[in-house]
Amino acid sequence: MSNIKTITTTSGAPIANNQYSLTAGPRGPLLLADYQLLEKLAHQNRERIAERTVHAKGSGAYGTLTITGDITEYTRALVLQAGTKTECLARFSTVAGEAGAADAERDVRGFALKFYTEEGNWDMVGNNTPVFFVRDPYKFPDFIHTQKRHPKTHLRSATAMWDFWSLMPESLHQVTMLFSDRGIPLSLRHMNGYGSHTYSLLNKKGERHWVKFHFKTLQGIQYMTNEESCQLIGHDRESHQRDLFYAIDSKNFPQWKFQIQVMTDEQAKSCSFNPFDLTKIWPHSDYPMIDVGILELNRNPDNYFAEIEQAAFSPSNIVPGISFSPDKMLQARIFSYADAHRHRLGTHYEMLPVNRPKKPPVTYHRDGAMRFDQPEIGDAYYEPNSFGGPTEDALYHEPPQDLGSVTADRFNGSIDNDDFIQARNLFRLMRKDEQQRLCSNIAESMTGVPQEIQERQCALFLQVDPAYGAGVQDALTCVNKKNPSKKSSSMHY
Repeated sequence: MSNIKTITTTSGAPIANNQYSLTAGPRGPLLLADYQLLEKLAHQNRERIAERTVHAKGSGAYGTLTITGDITEYTRALVLQAGTKTECLARFSTVAGEAGAADAERDVRGFALKFYTEEGNWDMVGNNTPVFFVRDPYKFPDFIHTQKRHPKTHLRSATAMWDFWSLMPESLHQVTMLFSDRGIPLSLRHMNGYGSHTYSLLNKKGERHWVKFHFKTLQGIQYMTNEESCQLIGHDRESHQRDLFYAIDSKNFPQWKFQIQVMTDEQAKSCSFNPFDLTKIWPHSDYPMIDVGILELNRNPDNYFAEIEQAAFSPSNIVPGISFSPDKMLQARIFSYADAHRHRLGTHYEMLPVNRPKKPPVTYHRDGAMRFDQPEIGDAYYEPNSFGGPTEDALYHEPPQDLGSVTADRFNGSIDNDDFIQARNLFRLMRKDEQQRLCSNIAESMTGVPQEIQERQCALFLQVDPAYGAGVQDALTCVNKKNPSKKSSSMHY
């Protein structure tokens, strides 16, 4: 018994009595000085965070992705190299239901994977269907409104759903899948997963191939009818959570075969349909499946809230060798998913243990609520800088995307711009006394700035106008003579 820990407050102070409130006598009233009671009640009020707007009800587990096939001709991503074994986290979910909804309802299922690779986290955020209801993100909020509760009755509305679908013919493919046998999976172990979107793979030569990701269940597809699901829900609303947890707990580890479809850029340009349209599949006869590896789930989380409820998946999380495509829905999700996490979990949601990459990230992001690390950045807290701060590496540059009439790339806006002519014109419009005051003001501002930086800046002024550069240099000499204690230092603050 001596090993039992003493309960404390959140500030670490030991608690002598955790049974009764502090009161003025045995009959009360309570005293405001009971900081232990106030802390306990305040924390209870804050135990819940905002649930996900969609995919609120979910289950999850850890596992591994083992690569058995060789796809080096398509990608340089380390996580996809033959023989690689990568830890991952999976979260499965319904789309429309709230956090307390029944698992066995007819709905699309989310199929989200986070791979903790040596090059950062790679998230594949998909569904158990290879397509979706809409192809343009502008309609996504409208669609989700039809799946949620009517603002007046606060009831789910079949009228809203079918009204929307009947006005959006592009939804036919997904609607057909949703109301087929696969619309109610027997369990999370008995359904496939898909990246759904078109992504791209980049090899060591910088060549791009378009790709679809597939995870085919090795447990076999099994499903329920409407009648069977109604019967199950009547006595177990957590059927999928229960099945997944206890399957893993009993070492009956579920597995999925990881496969890809590949399309060249030339094939994409000549394709009879838009290969970046989320409402379309790629026919397997034209773009055959390629075996890549095995996904296995083999470890339950120790704490559901910390590891599953706070897990944050976003298609914006990619690694070198895996990238995006012109898919409009994907482009929007790159923003909206990460933005949802910042709103729901906080600015630094990626610092939570379940979301943290293996290799500590190196960024110039500053401050914000719950910033609990101490980044060692010294004087280099911005970029570019002259103090040895982390910099870009052109080794990871992606080749431009040819989008037909335009090309997507990170263009340097200075290449065809003259950064000096307008500053030169302005300087030459000034009277001599104005130019002198300009140079003097600049010199006073640069007092104490490292000499290397002063010289670099003066070199720019010289390119604007020789008189401009010489004027600042002369003014700096005068300022340094007047204030020898503030003379420019070497390259440190």
